[in-house]
Amino acid sequence: KQNGGDIMKLYRIKNRQSFGFSAENPTGQKNGGTKGKDCEKLSPCIQIAPGETVTLCDTDGPGMITHIWFTGYVGHSFVMRIYWENEEFPSVEAPISAFFGCAYDENFKDRDGNYIVLNSAKILTAPGRGFNSYWEMPFAKHCRITMENRGKKEETLYYMISGWYGEIPQDAGYFHAAYRQEHPVTKGRAYTIIDGIEGRGCFAGLTLATGMNGNNTCWVEGEAKMYIDDDQYPSMNYTGTEDYFCGSYGFGNDIILNRYQTFSGMYTGLFAIMGDNREFYNGQQRFLLYRFHEKDPVYFSKNFKMTIDNLGWTGPRYDDYTSVAYWYLEKPSKLAKELPSDEEMVMK
Repeated sequence: KQNGGDIMKLYRIKNRQSFGFSAENPTGQKNGGTKGKDCEKLSPCIQIAPGETVTLCDTDGPGMITHIWFTGYVGHSFVMRIYWENEEFPSVEAPISAFFGCAYDENFKDRDGNYIVLNSAKILTAPGRGFNSYWEMPFAKHCRITMENRGKKEETLYYMISGWYGEIPQDAGYFHAAYRQEHPVTKGRAYTIIDGIEGRGCFAGLTLATGMNGNNTCWVEGEAKMYIDDDQYPSMNYTGTEDYFCGSYGFGNDIILNRYQTFSGMYTGLFAIMGDNREFYNGQQRFLLYRFHEKDPVYFSKNFKMTIDNLGWTGPRYDDYTSVAYWYLEKPSKLAKELPSDEEMVMK
């Protein structure tokens, strides 16, 4: 909010200019779109060669990225990076599949044979893998967004990156996102969602993909823990994995129906399950979850760390965990860890 009012109310006319970067308007310039005739496509997509990095958006501020849409190839070999204020380092770095909550990018359908759908206020994955981000990303001087193809063959990308130029609030923070994985989690040790965050800001949420190793018994007893400003012990300590994601009782798998049930709300959800959980032994079952702290942001002044245990009824487990964390900082910051190799990201 600004000056006591909601700056996003559509009826409030602002001194802003909209922009949109796409294959048809790669420079995002006013009057810069297709010169084609009505009903004529000239450049609906781009091709990215193996090892190539393409700049999708390169623009001066002040302004705000308000929407990003991708489709085409949507696997882990495409890595998105966002650079703020002409910094040499990215403040956002993640494979697009995990950034949009679909780390198991080889699975297009859920246990019921439907397309995977994530329907939240911040990220939307529409049928057929239309990836949408509604994270607000303000910048004062400059924004650059790139896509790298770390795979072994040329891939296709359709994209639209839109927003506006205009005054941004003085206290606006910079959007950050980072990828982590452990395949498998070290048994008996917490999985680190994010660490190495330094400065003043707020934690905004995460997406999580889990792949079960061993039998398909309970895996959601693990507590989510947030360490704020040099905490020795967590200040925010949730009671279990399903509880952190705002569910309860094993997402329904240990009461009444005795079956995991998916849900997808504005800010949290267990939105997809791959594998038939009616069978006790059936290969690796997979779960896709998200939790966005839009209404309950977690503020910190010095530093922040979050972990989550991989724990079941019978004790520590060794499942495969993959996550992307999202947060805002008062200035652009370099990410604490480098990405695993493209080969290491393959979900076995």
